[in-house]
Amino acid sequence: MEQSSTSALLQGTVLDLASDVVSALRSGDHVRAGSTLATGGPGDGVTRAAVRVLGADLLLPSTLLGRDPAPAQLAVFREAVAAHPPRPDAAPTVWWSHWAMTRALHRLGHPPNGPLADGAGAEPDARWLDDAGWQHLTHQLAVLAPLALPGEECAVLSAARRRPVDVARGFVRAVRRRDWQQAAGAGRWLTLLDGVPDTLGLEAGLDFVRLMGGGDPRVALQLEAARLMPAGVLL
Repeated sequence: MEQSSTSALLQGTVLDLASDVVSALRSGDHVRAGSTLATGGPGDGVTRAAVRVLGADLLLPSTLLGRDPAPAQLAVFREAVAAHPPRPDAAPTVWWSHWAMTRALHRLGHPPNGPLADGAGAEPDARWLDDAGWQHLTHQLAVLAPLALPGEECAVLSAARRRPVDVARGFVRAVRRRDWQQAAGAGRWLTLLDGVPDTLGLEAGLDFVRLMGGGDPRVALQLEAARLMPAGVLL
C-alpha cells in the first residue's frame, strides 16, 4: 500500500512539474516553470525522482526562451543530478538523460557540483540506435525527447538525422496506436530533421495529437517544444 501511494505521489508530481513547464513555455514566464517546487509539495526524495523523470525538460523554458531558471527549480534540479548518477549497468537512455541534464546546467551557466563541474562529460554511446528497428528507434527517441533542441549537436540527433523516414513511420504508428506521448516526442524530433516526407503532414499530425492527447501535460510539453523549435535559440 505504501509503495502504491508513493508511486501515485511520484506520478502526480511529474504531471505537476510538466504542467508548470507547459505554462512557462506558453507564457514566457520562467517563474511559472518552478511554481510547484516553490510551494513545497512532497518530500525531497519524491521531488528529486520526479525531476529525474522529466529530465532536462524541466529547464526547457530557460533553454528555449533565454530566461534564468527560478531559484527553487534550479536548486532541486542540481540536487537531482548530484543525487542520482547512473549506475554502471544503467540503460543507455538513463545515461543520455543524465548527460542531457548536466549539459543543460552548463548551458545555463550553472554547472553541477562534483566531478562534472568542469564539463558535461563525454557523450554516452549511441551506437545501439544504428541497428534499432524503426519501432524501437522511435520509442527510444521519444524517451530521449529532451535532447531534441535547435542548434544542439549530439550523437542521438545524428542517429535521428540518418533515419527521418523511420522516425516518420514511428510517428504514424504511435498515432494509430493512440500512444500520444510517444507521438508527441517523435513529432518533436521530426521538427528538427531534414528529409521528412511531405506526405506525412507533420503540422496537421501534431495538431491531431494536441486535440486527442494534449490534456496530458507530458504530451503538451512535447507539443509546445515542437511549436517553439523553429524559433528557439539555445543560450
